[in-house]
Amino acid sequence: MNAEWKGKWALVTGASAGIGHALAHELARGGSNLVLTARRKDRLESLAQQLRADYKIETAIVVADLAHASAPSAIFHFTQERGLHIDRLVNNAGFGQYGEFHTIQPERLLEMVQVNCAAVLHLTRLYVPAMVTNRRGDVLIVASTAAFQAVPYISTYAATKVFDLFLAEGLAEELKPHGIRVCALCPGTTASEFHEMAGHPARSKIRQQSAETVARNGLKALAAGKSYVISGWGNYLGAQSERLVPRRLVTRIAAKLFRPANKTK
Repeated sequence: MNAEWKGKWALVTGASAGIGHALAHELARGGSNLVLTARRKDRLESLAQQLRADYKIETAIVVADLAHASAPSAIFHFTQERGLHIDRLVNNAGFGQYGEFHTIQPERLLEMVQVNCAAVLHLTRLYVPAMVTNRRGDVLIVASTAAFQAVPYISTYAATKVFDLFLAEGLAEELKPHGIRVCALCPGTTASEFHEMAGHPARSKIRQQSAETVARNGLKALAAGKSYVISGWGNYLGAQSERLVPRRLVTRIAAKLFRPANKTK
């Protein structure tokens, strides 16, 4: 863990489970104080207590649902009112929804765009100005290997992750002169509750990584100043090899892999 992060405050969204939970542990292990935010208060309280006991750090929790447009401002005001200067912003919260596009409730799709894109943009815009003033700071945005291709049956999710990846890569170059590092973490299949929540249980554990491994890879890449990282060599080779194949063929193959079991063609 980067020694300069010790004693500084980091904000982790979606900290109650999965990759966010693992990122919180990794940051705490390195000595970062943490503001943890998610929807589930009981999980946040339990995690905050555990991190304080195990790593002797300071913690604060904010119960917030990023599907609500007002949530980023509420989180920002919480840290401002308590004088917590956020040096590390970890935009981890996000979700997907599996199924045929025309059968998914419009509200669910719009909430996905709000959480995966709008909230990421809003939080980053709120916290970056102070980083620019202080000429230091880090922003980690959790994207996905789905950002490297269209993925039928999770089309909206994949599209939101393209936004996250491109936002991170653009800001990494734009903010570099101000001493700020920005990195997109692109995991593949990860051992978490993501697939269950998306209504699409993982069909295979091939290339599946633990949330802890993904978190470590993301934070290492951020500390190294990389603009993006694909977690796992298998995932990296898979994402890069798609560039050598016609895009329509890649999408057709993805459609076969993700097609619902009750559809034959």
